Amino acid sequence: MTVALVPYDPAWPSLFRQTVVELRAHGNPGWVIEHIGSTAIRGMSAKPVIDVAVRIADDSDFVAHRAGLEAAGWRIGSAVRAHRVMIFVEDGERTRIAHFFETASWDRVNQRILRDWLRTHPEDAELYERAKHAAAMAAQRGTASYNDGKTVTIQVIIDRARAERGLPPVPVSDKR
Repeated sequence: MTVALVPYDPAWPSLFRQTVVELRAHGNPGWVIEHIGSTAIRGMSAKPVIDVAVRIADDSDFVAHRAGLEAAGWRIGSAVRAHRVMIFVEDGERTRIAHFFETASWDRVNQRILRDWLRTHPEDAELYERAKHAAAMAAQRGTASYNDGKTVTIQVIIDRARAERGLPPVPVSDKR
């Protein structure tokens, strides 16, 4: 499997803002939406996919707006089992991923915690960057999946970040 990591693109924040407008127009206009993932970390190389965290009241909030999102081209599609995920595909490539988290768990969402930590801890951002490139190379050789190759490093970083917030450690892997 080829994983294409590209240098940080200063257009990513603008693409995030466009994604927010689209999700609110076709979903719930009151949703809180944040930029997560590597494209949210200034200077970090990433797969050119805009990841967002969407705060929903509860699952019924998602269900009520799913048809509108699907009409706009969003599709259910992910191996993640801990929360709802929709993807947007253009020209056969994922370009955006929306992760839907209920309000009750919003402050404990690992993706948000990781983003905040990496933005303020450059040494861990560099550690994560190296892990991502090693994982991409392993995926190309067929010796490990890209996500599996990053998991150990993400776990170490998340454990530090959660401990600083007074939160217990939890497994970061939530894929089927």
